[in-house]
Amino acid sequence: MAGRSFQHLLSFLMLLLLCAKPGLGNVTGCIERERQALLHFKRGLVDDYGLLSSWGDEHDKRDCCQWRGVQCSNQSGHIIMLHLQAPWSENPYEYQSLRGEISPSLLELDHLTHLDLSCNDFEGRHIPPFLGSLSRMQYLNLSHANFTQTVPTQLGNLSNLLSLDLSCSYCHLNSGNLEWLSRLSSLRFLDLSYVDLSEAIHWSQAINKLPSLIHLDLQGCDLPPIPPFTVPSLSYGNSCVPLVFLRLSDNVRITSSIYPWLFNFSTTLLHLDLSCCHLNGSIPEYAFGNMSSLEYLDLHLSELDDEIPDTIGNMGSLAYLDLSGNQLRASIPDTVGNMVLLSHLDLSGNQLQGSIPDTVGKMVLISHLNLSGNQLQGSIPDTVGKMVLVSHLDLSGNQLQGSIPDTVGKMVLLSHLDLSGNQLQGSIPDTVGKMVLVSHLDLSDNQLQGSIPDTVGKMVLLSHLDLSRNQLRGSIPDTVGNMVSLEKLFLSENHLQGEIPKSLSNLCNLQALELDRNNLSGQIAPDFVARANDILETLSLSGNQFSGSVPALVGFSSLRELHLDYNQLNGTLPESIGQLAKLQSLDIASNSLQGVISEAHLFHLSDLLYLDLSSNSLTFNISLAWVPPFQLYSLLLASCKLGPRFPSWLRTQDWLRELDISNCGISDVLPDWFWNLTVSFVSISNNRIKGTLPNLSSKFDSFSDVNMSSNCFEGSIPQLPYDLTRLDLSNNKLSGSISLLCTVGNLSLLLLDLSNNTLTGGLPNCWAQWESLVVLNLENNRFSGQIPSSFGSLQSIQSLHLRNNNLTGELPSSFKNCISLRFIDLAKNRLSGRIPEWIGGSFPNLIVLNLGSNRFSGGICPELCQLKNIQILDLSSNNISGVIPRCLGSFTAMTKKGSLVIAYDYSLDIGILATAHTYPLEHFFVKQHHDPYQRGSYMLPNYSYVDRALLKWKRREFEFKSILGLVKSIDLSSNKLSGEIPKEVIDLLELVSLNLSRNNLTGLIPTRIGQLKSLEVLDLSQNRLFGEIPTSLVEISGLGVLDLSINNLSGEIPQGTRLQTFDIDSYKGNPALCGLPLQKKCPKDEIKQDSPTDSIDGNMWFYISIALGFIVGFWGVCGTLLLNNSWRYAYFQFLNKIRDWLYVIIAINMARIQRSLRS
Repeated sequence: MAGRSFQHLLSFLMLLLLCAKPGLGNVTGCIERERQALLHFKRGLVDDYGLLSSWGDEHDKRDCCQWRGVQCSNQSGHIIMLHLQAPWSENPYEYQSLRGEISPSLLELDHLTHLDLSCNDFEGRHIPPFLGSLSRMQYLNLSHANFTQTVPTQLGNLSNLLSLDLSCSYCHLNSGNLEWLSRLSSLRFLDLSYVDLSEAIHWSQAINKLPSLIHLDLQGCDLPPIPPFTVPSLSYGNSCVPLVFLRLSDNVRITSSIYPWLFNFSTTLLHLDLSCCHLNGSIPEYAFGNMSSLEYLDLHLSELDDEIPDTIGNMGSLAYLDLSGNQLRASIPDTVGNMVLLSHLDLSGNQLQGSIPDTVGKMVLISHLNLSGNQLQGSIPDTVGKMVLVSHLDLSGNQLQGSIPDTVGKMVLLSHLDLSGNQLQGSIPDTVGKMVLVSHLDLSDNQLQGSIPDTVGKMVLLSHLDLSRNQLRGSIPDTVGNMVSLEKLFLSENHLQGEIPKSLSNLCNLQALELDRNNLSGQIAPDFVARANDILETLSLSGNQFSGSVPALVGFSSLRELHLDYNQLNGTLPESIGQLAKLQSLDIASNSLQGVISEAHLFHLSDLLYLDLSSNSLTFNISLAWVPPFQLYSLLLASCKLGPRFPSWLRTQDWLRELDISNCGISDVLPDWFWNLTVSFVSISNNRIKGTLPNLSSKFDSFSDVNMSSNCFEGSIPQLPYDLTRLDLSNNKLSGSISLLCTVGNLSLLLLDLSNNTLTGGLPNCWAQWESLVVLNLENNRFSGQIPSSFGSLQSIQSLHLRNNNLTGELPSSFKNCISLRFIDLAKNRLSGRIPEWIGGSFPNLIVLNLGSNRFSGGICPELCQLKNIQILDLSSNNISGVIPRCLGSFTAMTKKGSLVIAYDYSLDIGILATAHTYPLEHFFVKQHHDPYQRGSYMLPNYSYVDRALLKWKRREFEFKSILGLVKSIDLSSNKLSGEIPKEVIDLLELVSLNLSRNNLTGLIPTRIGQLKSLEVLDLSQNRLFGEIPTSLVEISGLGVLDLSINNLSGEIPQGTRLQTFDIDSYKGNPALCGLPLQKKCPKDEIKQDSPTDSIDGNMWFYISIALGFIVGFWGVCGTLLLNNSWRYAYFQFLNKIRDWLYVIIAINMARIQRSLRS
C-alpha cells in the first residue's frame, strides 16, 4: 500500500517538473531549422490550387506543426509526418496536385517517419536518391506521382521501413533488379504495381528475403517467369515470409512455374490474385488445395483450360472465386457446393458444358453468381431458390432450356438477374413480382412465350427491364406504369399487340423506351410518356403498325434517338421535330408521310448525326445556299423528292460516311465536289444523273460501298479505288473495255455489278487479284472472247452472271476451283464443248445452273446429279444429245420447300484486312445505326445480296427475285435428247416447272406424274411421246401451263375441270387424241349422243331438279315469314326503311339537279 502511494507521488512530482521546465512535456511550436527546410521544399513546388497556403513566414503561420499535411512529435517537436497526398480523383489527370521537384532540404527532417507525396505531379523526374538517407522512415508513399526512370537502390537503406508504395499505372518507373529490397528486413507492405520489373529475373528470391512481408502487390510489372533453377522444391518447406495478400495480376509472362513458389505461402495466404497472367494449362490439384486459409482467389483471364478440378471444393474458407475469361471446359463440378462460405463466384466467359449442378443451392451465403458466356445446357435447377442471399445472378449467353423456375421468387434480395441469350421457353413466372428489390432484369434473346405477367408492376425498384427478342404475345400490361423507378424498358422483337398503355405516363424516370418490331397499333399520343418527356433519351417504335400522324413531341428536351420507321404513319412531318435540340438519330423511314421538308424542320438539330426519311413521299424545299446546323454521319433519303438539281448543301457535310439519295428525281450532272466526299457507303441509283466518271482511284473513303446504278452515265469504266468493297454501275450507258480493272489489285472487293451497259472487248485475265469477290455480274453487255482461266482464282465467289454476251469457247477447267459458287448464269452466249463432268462434284452448294442458249454438245453426264442443292437447271437451246439421266431424282432440293429468296450473307475477311493494310483495324469497322454514336460500338460491315434470275415462265421470260427461292425448275428444251422421260423425275415433289419440249423423247408420259402437286408449268411438246395422257394429271390443281402438242398421244383426254380449261393448242398435233377441249369426240361419246333414251332421262331429271329447287327455296323463305311473327315484322320493317331511304335519296338528288338548272 505504501509502495503504491509512493509511486503516485513520484508520478505527480515528475508531472510538475515537466510542466515547469521548458522543453520538457508537450512542446509548442516547431523547430526553426525544420520550418525553414519545409519553406525551402515549398519553393521547389508549384502550388496551382493553394494546397500549401497555410505554409508561410507570416506571424500567424509561424508554427509549422499547424501547417497542412505536417505533424510533429508531441514530445520532441520534430516533424515526424509529411502527408501531402493530392485529393483523390478517378481521373489521374484531374488531381489537384502539386508540381515541381523534391528539394534536398527534406534531409533536415531527420526525425521524419512518414512521407506521403502520392497523386502529385513531379513531371517525369526521377525519385531523389537522397530519400534513402531518411533513416527513420517507416512509411513512404510516392505512388501515382509521375516519377520516371529507375527506382534508386538507395531506398534499400531505409532499414526501418514498414510500408513502401511506388505504384503508378501511367508512370515509367523501372527497376533492373530487386536486390535492394533484401535490406528492408522490417518491410510489411510493398506495392510496386506497374513498375517495370521486366529485367528483375530473380524477383522471387528477393521477395523470399523479406521476413516480415505481409502485403505484396506487383500488378502489371511485366515480371519475368520464375526460372526452373530458382523454383523451390516442394520439400523445401514454407518460406519464412508470412504473406497474407499477394497480387501478381496483369503479368503476361508469368506462367505455371509460379505454382511451386506459391506453395511457400500456402498456410498464410488469404488473398491471391493471378488474373491476366499466362498460366496456360489446367489447374493443378496441388496448386491451391493446401491453401486452407485462402479467402480470395482471382484467376480470371489467365488462359486456363481443361476442367475445373473436383478438389476445388476442399477450399472451405474461400469467399471469393473468379475463374472467368478462360477456356475451361467440361462441366461445373458438384463439389462447388462444398464451398459454403463462398459469397462471390464468377465462372463466366469459359467453355463450360453440361448442366448447372443442383449443389449450387448449398452455397447459402452466395451473393454474386455469374455463369454467363458458357455452353451450359439443361434447365435452371429449382435449387437456385435456396440462395436466399444472392443479389447478383447472371446465367446469360448459354444454351439453357426449359422454363424459368418459380423458385426465383424466393431470392428476395436479388437486385440483378440476367438470363438473356439462352433458349428458355414457357412463360415468365408470376413469382418474379416477389423480387421486390430487383433493379436489373434481363430475359432477352430467349424463346419465352405467353404474356407479360401483371406482377411485374410489383418490382417498384426496377430500373432496367429487357424482354426483347422473345415470342411474347398479348398487350403490354397497365401495371408497367407502377414501376416508377424504371429507366430503361426494352420490349422489342416480340409479338405484342394493342396500344401503348396510358400508364406509361407514370414512369417519371424513363430514359429509354424500345418497343420496335412488334404488332403494336393505334396512334402515338404526344403525351404517352408525359412525366418523363424531359429526360427521355431513346424512343424506338419502329416496325409496328402505328397509324395517324407523327406526334409533335413538344418538350422532349433530352431526346437523342427517335425511331418511328416501318409503321403506317401518314400526314406531314411536324416542324416541332426541329426543336429537339439534342436529337442525334432520327429515323422515320418507310411510312406514308407526305408534304414538304423545309429548313424549319431541321433548324435546331445541331447534334444530329443520323437522318433517315427514306421511302416516304416527302419533298425537300430547301435553298441551294442553305448551310445545315448539323454534321451528319448518315443521310438516307431514298425515294424522297430532292431533284431535279443536285442538293448542294451536302457539300457542307464533312463527317458524312453514309449517303443514300437513290430514286430522288435528280436529273443533273454530279458536281466536282461530290467526288471529294469521304463516304463509306453511297447510293445515287435510280436517278437520271448524267456525265462521265472521273478517275476514282483516290475517291471515297476506305472500303466503300458505291451504287450508281440505273442512271445515264456514259464513257468508259474508270480506274477504281483499291479498297472498294462493293461497286454497282449497272443499267447505265457505259462503253469500252474493262481492262483498267487490272491496274489496281483489290483484295477487299466483294461485289462488282457492271451489267446492262454496252461494254465490249474481252474479259481481262487478272481475276486472281479479286480473291474476296462474292458477286460478279457482267450480264447484258457485249463482251467477247473466251472466259479467262484466272476466273478459277475466285475462290470466294458465290454468284456469277455472264448472261447475254458474245463469249465463246469451252468452260475453263480452273472453274472447278470456285467451290463456293451457288449461282451460275452463262445463258445466251456462244459457249461450246461438252458440259464438264466436274460441275457435279466441284459445286456442292450450287442452287442455279443456267447454261441455256449456247452451243454445248454431248450428253448430260450422270455426275451432274451430284448437285443436291440445285433448284433451277436450265440446259435449253443447246446441241445436247443422249438420254436424260435416271439419277435426276437425286436433286434433293427439288423435293423440299425452299426459302423465299436466294440470298448470300457475307462480310470482309478480317484476316485480309490485317495483312493488306498497315493502319488500325478500327478504320474498317462501321458503327451500328441504332445506338450508333454514343457507346462507340463498332462492327465489320455485314452485307446481304438477294440474287435474281431471268427465267422462261409460261412461254415468256420473267425476272424472278423476291420469290426466286420458291422456283424449282428443269428446262432441257430445244436439244436433241432421246429415250424416255425417266420415272425418277416424279420424286421431285416440289418441282414447279418441267420443260422437255423440242427434243426426240419417246415412250409414255410417266403414269404417276400427278404426284408433282406443285407443278405449274409442264411442257412436253414437239417430241415423239405416245400412249394415253395419264389420268393422274388431273390431280395437279395448280397447273397453269400445259403443252403436250405435236406428239403421238392417243386416247381420251382425262375428264377433269383442269385439263378441259386449256386451249386446244395444248393438245394439237396428236391425231389420235379425242375429247374436250378438242372438237374430235371419242367413240363412246358418239354412242351416247345417238341414244334417245339417255336424252329423255337427262331432260326428265333436269326438270325434277328445277321443281325441287323452287319448292325448297320458296317455302324456306316465305314459310318462315308466315310462321314466325317477329321475323315477319322485322322483314317488312326492313323493307319500309329501304323504301324510305330510296325516297329521301331520290328527293335530295332531284332538288340538287333543280338548283343547278336554275343557277
